Amino acid sequence: MTDARVLLDTTVSTTDEMGVLGARLARVLRAGDLVVLTGPLGAGKTTLTRGLGAALGARGQVSSPTFVLARTHPTTTGPDLVHVDAYRLSDPVELDDLDLDWDASVVVVEWGRGFVDGIADSILDVEIVRATGADAPDGDVDDLDPDDVPDEPRRVIVTATGPRWADVTL
Repeated sequence: MTDARVLLDTTVSTTDEMGVLGARLARVLRAGDLVVLTGPLGAGKTTLTRGLGAALGARGQVSSPTFVLARTHPTTTGPDLVHVDAYRLSDPVELDDLDLDWDASVVVVEWGRGFVDGIADSILDVEIVRATGADAPDGDVDDLDPDDVPDEPRRVIVTATGPRWADVTL
């Protein structure tokens, strides 16, 4: 695997801007691409994926697949968008058991660090840093609705690893 390089390090101030960033990422994605999203609950992972899906022409509402683990969204013009949430997985083998079409789809895996090693030789890693973290009113972050978080600045670092990303710029 080639060395990792930062493609983008930016601040996103609103949920709308996070969606726009997702659309920006969609412009460089193609079948076989693997995108890993990392950040605390409420960071904007699903919001970014929603923007990405809209730009790819994904059919159906892109929402968090936390309890179903993976959703496939056919697109109108290109590869399917497969949206995975590895939050409730305990072992990378469970991700493999989902039998995803890695080669023919754009696959986005929330909470995927440590679960996608060895799946692809090229990975686009998106880390979202939310300064205040996820604050649920009752303190139970499992009850936090990722779509019901306040607008606040988030730092987004997009790091590319592998030959697929050698000549790509954002």
